[in-house]
Amino acid sequence: MRAATVVAILPGCAERRLTMALALQDSVLVPVRRVLDAVPPASGAAVMGTGIISIDLTVDGYETLSRVFLALTIVLWAGLGLIVAGRVLFDRGRARLEAASPASLTGVAGTAVLGARLALLGWSHVGAALLAIAFCVWLALVPRVLGRWTVPTVGVSFVLVVSTESLAVLAAILAAREDVLWLGVGALAALALGLAAYLFVLSRFDLHQLVTGRGDHWVAGGALAIATLACGRSAEAAQSIEALGSLEDGLGVAALALWAAAALWLPALVAGEVLAPRFAYDARRWSTVFPVGMYTASSYVVGQVEGIGGLVDFARVWIWVGFAVWLVVFAALLRRGLALWRGSV
Repeated sequence: MRAATVVAILPGCAERRLTMALALQDSVLVPVRRVLDAVPPASGAAVMGTGIISIDLTVDGYETLSRVFLALTIVLWAGLGLIVAGRVLFDRGRARLEAASPASLTGVAGTAVLGARLALLGWSHVGAALLAIAFCVWLALVPRVLGRWTVPTVGVSFVLVVSTESLAVLAAILAAREDVLWLGVGALAALALGLAAYLFVLSRFDLHQLVTGRGDHWVAGGALAIATLACGRSAEAAQSIEALGSLEDGLGVAALALWAAAALWLPALVAGEVLAPRFAYDARRWSTVFPVGMYTASSYVVGQVEGIGGLVDFARVWIWVGFAVWLVVFAALLRRGLALWRGSV
């Protein structure tokens, strides 16, 4: 309608140029809008999954490949941040609805995972800034999520735990590197709160999700794995901070116990995939990538803290399982994005 009106007024080649410009504009803006509108609140899990693979690679010495994943993590984090900001500004109804979902907390965890990777790179000030951002967003979202809590709980419900424990991990890393007591204490507080949240969610968890979940059911084990990592990193912080030194041995034993509990989920999770294969792409599959990668990170840290070579060896093998799962899910994401761009879904 707009193009036709202008065409009726303007003569000659100017008409054709304007018509072509408007057609080109529609051919780009419509697909872009379609793709952006399809981004769900759980998309922060893509940042989490990519970031944890970067961390896994760096702890085992694959620094170049790790930095490639770090760059991709930053791009995903910034892109999703812009999408969320756009919805807050221009679609507040949708933003409020999505903020009440546990999936919204993937943004908190993604921010903290990115901060942890940058802190491990030596960029402690950037890591601290991201910790502050993640904590503020966590404070804003958790009351909304709990206010709309539903039972029985499903895999994505455990993101309440993951987001809390991700704050503990980042705080513990910064505490150990910068020798800051209050960060170490904060990490322990977040660790304890996350474990309490895990019991709260687990007591209402629908075990049928192991065969019906769309990928997020893996967070049932992944939430314990990140709690294990938080405990292991807190043990490292206790080793560095004299005032917390008396807690080091106890935290190491607790980390090993948590690792064993997290490992108990693996046979059930793998069996669920074998009994009920789910090959179609779903954004919640990124919540499979993250737990798989978290098993590597937690095993490596606990193995180092407790001097158990078998756990370190397991981590060095399992890292490639996580890498393979990431590749499969990322390829599926690209196919899904291309189909959305073409309007074929």
